[in-house]
Amino acid sequence: MDVTSQLLKVYLVEKQIRGLQTRLKAAEKFLNEQDGQLSKIESKHSDLSTQLKRLQAKAADNEGEMKRLDERIRTVREQMNTARTNKEYQAFLVEANTFKTERDAMETAALEHMAKVDEVRKQIEEIESAKSQRSSVKQVATTDRDQRHAEIRERLEELKKERGSATKDVSQDALGTLLKLLEQRGDDAMATIEVHDAKRHEYNCGSCMMALPIEAVAGLMSSGRLTLCASCQCVLYIDDVAKEALAPPAKKGAKASAR
Repeated sequence: MDVTSQLLKVYLVEKQIRGLQTRLKAAEKFLNEQDGQLSKIESKHSDLSTQLKRLQAKAADNEGEMKRLDERIRTVREQMNTARTNKEYQAFLVEANTFKTERDAMETAALEHMAKVDEVRKQIEEIESAKSQRSSVKQVATTDRDQRHAEIRERLEELKKERGSATKDVSQDALGTLLKLLEQRGDDAMATIEVHDAKRHEYNCGSCMMALPIEAVAGLMSSGRLTLCASCQCVLYIDDVAKEALAPPAKKGAKASAR
């Protein structure tokens, strides 16, 4: 078996392996996306919970300060009732009004904090709903990933054994060239020759569609030597369609008679 045929055998097996792995990678990518979104939701939930605690603490402080001021106001009013002079009475009145102003400010702050508490609680409810929905999607994604892995596991093992067998007799240099192209170009690592006009020796690369010199085609036809497209650098090979198109007219007639 010539080197191009050996590489084609490896390429076809590798192509199947990559196809199966692509299905699994797509499922894993979707699962990772759900993980990422769920992490963002959980982070936001944590931030809102911390914010809620701070607001509740501030509201509690406001209420505590209101009670303290209520007590001061009550005490001052009692003192007003026992004031001996008008001047003393007026002093207590000013003090009571001051405490009342502070108390009103505390009440306003407390109401603002409680309004924010209600708003944050609403946001937490919404984020918890989103978290629940995203967790459900993640569970579906996990199940899908596991199912795909189970579906391809046996076939993937078979193909890896085939690949090991196919690469056994290939030269390291030729195999290295193919593996490098597979990494760079994926399924376009190899491409068949397309015969545009056999009589005029017009051939194209099946990957980039650029014209190929007759020497490249002749080398493949005669010895199957390793041939790269001068334009896109993929490994060229000749499939059955190209072989049929390149066959001499007499040979084509013989095949037709045989049919």
